[in-house]
Amino acid sequence: MGNTLGLAPMGTIPRRSPRREEPLPNPGSFDEMHRLCKDVFPAQMEGVKLVVNKVLSSHFQVAHTVHMSALGLPGYHLHAAYAGDRQLSPTEVFPTVVGDMDSSGSLNAQVLLLLAERLRAKAVFQTQQAKFLTWQFDGEYRGDDYTATLTLGNPDLIGESVIMVAHFLQSLTHRLVLGGELVYHRRPGEEGAILTLAGKYSAVHWVATLNVGSGGAHASYYHRANEQVQVGVEFEANTRLQDTTFSFGYHLTLPQANMVFRGLVDSNWCVGAVLEKKMPPLPVTLALGAFLNHWRNRFHCGFSITVG
Repeated sequence: MGNTLGLAPMGTIPRRSPRREEPLPNPGSFDEMHRLCKDVFPAQMEGVKLVVNKVLSSHFQVAHTVHMSALGLPGYHLHAAYAGDRQLSPTEVFPTVVGDMDSSGSLNAQVLLLLAERLRAKAVFQTQQAKFLTWQFDGEYRGDDYTATLTLGNPDLIGESVIMVAHFLQSLTHRLVLGGELVYHRRPGEEGAILTLAGKYSAVHWVATLNVGSGGAHASYYHRANEQVQVGVEFEANTRLQDTTFSFGYHLTLPQANMVFRGLVDSNWCVGAVLEKKMPPLPVTLALGAFLNHWRNRFHCGFSITVG
């Protein structure tokens, strides 16, 4: 009688199917390597600012900003954003068009396009009144476990000047990412290139990132202690300016009080903090910030109201 149950014969060891390894993740963009640490630090505030956000549709929204400051003339900004139907992640929607214009007519605009499933394109324009200051074109290809980007900045065929930036990131493991940046600039009478190597290690509760090149070094460390407390440490050294800066920032979230507190201390004797407070059920967010530079004896404080 045959083995109708499909069992292995006596004295033999059944073969196990080989374990499938999970594919390596995409490392993301080069410009976002230090983003987690950067988000911990507070943004400097000065003067009084009023921001009114208005959602016109599921694809289009505008924002009006009035800023009054003792350091400059009062200004008005109109911000408009359009988001398309193709959403790849909570932070990536294509196509996306963003523009910001102030009361003097200066414009900052960028366009994000998804040319193919893995190919992204971005165009950035910046004008000062009627003059173009910056025009930049990016092309980014995201593979399964790598990202390659090429950027052209201020290309001028007549003047024979251009800035080219090439980025490449490769995921070696699920935690380790290595890559580099090559910056090439050319203008009449001047030509040069700068190479920077980069590495990023992501653990469960912390992320360490390092960029080292001929222009200097940039290191950051991000640590998430719990759901309420996050800290970040940054170290920047510029060989051209002969300047070194060390910064420590912290982010404290109080969900029961609808409050977020960010603070920083750096090696230039600068201390700053920003407190944000939401006012439910009203769609209003209040923010109060103060920054003191002991070395230069300067003090700035600001207050903002965001509606919507």
